[in-house]
Amino acid sequence: MTLSNTTQHYGSVAKTFHWLTALLILTLIPLGIFANDLPYETSEQLTRKAWYFSLHKTLGVTVFFVALARIIWAISQPKPALLHADRKVESLAAQSVHWLLYGSLLLVPMSGWLHHAATSGFAPIWWPLGQNLPLIPKSEALAGFTAGLHIVFERVLVVSIFLHAAGALKHHFIDRDSTLRRMLPGTPQVPAVNAGHATVLPLAVALVIWGGAVATGAGLGLYEKHDGSVQAAALEAVQSDWVVQDGTLEITVQQLGSAVTGSFDDWTAAISFDETVQSGPAGSVDVVVSIGSMTLGSVTSDAMGSDFFNVEGFPTANFNATIERGEQGYAAIGTLTIKGTTLPATLPFTLDVSDGVATMQGGLQIDRRDFNVGESQKDESAVGFGVNIAVSLTASESD
Repeated sequence: MTLSNTTQHYGSVAKTFHWLTALLILTLIPLGIFANDLPYETSEQLTRKAWYFSLHKTLGVTVFFVALARIIWAISQPKPALLHADRKVESLAAQSVHWLLYGSLLLVPMSGWLHHAATSGFAPIWWPLGQNLPLIPKSEALAGFTAGLHIVFERVLVVSIFLHAAGALKHHFIDRDSTLRRMLPGTPQVPAVNAGHATVLPLAVALVIWGGAVATGAGLGLYEKHDGSVQAAALEAVQSDWVVQDGTLEITVQQLGSAVTGSFDDWTAAISFDETVQSGPAGSVDVVVSIGSMTLGSVTSDAMGSDFFNVEGFPTANFNATIERGEQGYAAIGTLTIKGTTLPATLPFTLDVSDGVATMQGGLQIDRRDFNVGESQKDESAVGFGVNIAVSLTASESD
């Protein structure tokens, strides 16, 4: 058996690519289903679930490169002729399914890879080249869209595999020809057949099927952001001596050794401040945060659950403090209330005031266990105990 194809037989390289791809795909599909169904209520369960998802993602990236190499090899080789090219409908179906298979072998892992790059947290890919992709931002909308595409393309792949296998078995047991044996070890005897003329019709059929599948996914709402979040609490407008014009409120946690950063879209701050004070109390701040407005990468829905923030029971968090000016700068000293627990908290910050506009940046670290957040996650290597809170804002003095 030669390495290269002929017009009658597949070579050993093509056969190796075929069966290696089949082995990887038949491992990946049940592995993904298994990992998705695993519980993650405890640190041990979360670590186990993430391990299987990392294996799934790593094998998925492997499939992408194996499939790419397989396609490049196939393009460079003569394609063995169909044994029943005179059966026009059957030949069109077989060639269309081949296009679906080749394309899906790239689209399924690529869509999963894009989803991984667009989101934060959870299971890393086991390789030294990083977790991001060029030009792919961290985006909840993009993550939801690519997750939906991954589901759609995976369904097309499964159906294509079924049709491909059914066709091979039909040739072997009903037609009793050498179609299947040509992909097995050895060089079976095949009748002399002429290579048919290549046409774009099978590719066109495959493109129509992919287009229909993508449209069906849109109709089913598969491309929307799936974070499982509850309705965020609506916050009332506040009266403030300084009006926040722009700002961000972020938290960063460690999950499985990787930093996951999220932010709150809805929060209010009532600020009083006298910049002429040189030492001691210079004002006050009262911040209310809508917990349901948070996004935290791939773990947003989990963070909203009863074991973590319990957003249904405690829809808001509050930071109430006195602004103190000291020798080392400013600090907001007061209390932080999360999940019904109130504890002392100090937030040091830098401040620049110019022409009635104040710009501040500050942050603090808390221990999530002090606020009964993630009580079941007792292993710091799974979910870190420390949570970094960072705030930056620009405020103008009200008239």
